[in-house]
Amino acid sequence: MSTIHSILLIAVISLVTALIRFLPFLIFRDKDHMPEALQYLGGILPAAIMGMLVVYCFKSTVVTAWPFGLPEVIATILVVASYLWKKNILLSVAAGTVFYMILVQGVFA
Repeated sequence: MSTIHSILLIAVISLVTALIRFLPFLIFRDKDHMPEALQYLGGILPAAIMGMLVVYCFKSTVVTAWPFGLPEVIATILVVASYLWKKNILLSVAAGTVFYMILVQGVFA
């Protein structure tokens, strides 16, 4: 595969991904004319996605052997505490991720 082909492939995939994500906003510019189903999904999906991410993060946690899931629990406590303190989900997730990596690669290695 040539470099130009790879660049074009990435560009097309990026364009299609962006179009799919922005299309509802382009079609339904006025919230009053947005279908109820789309409004419902817009309200419920963020919480559902966060729930799925939590389940995904804990799915491989081994609680029957050392370190018994301690890095995951400690990092989760940090995420919740930092969110309650600063009310910034991006900061909380980033801090929890960095702290978790420090725990699993340094403290509980």
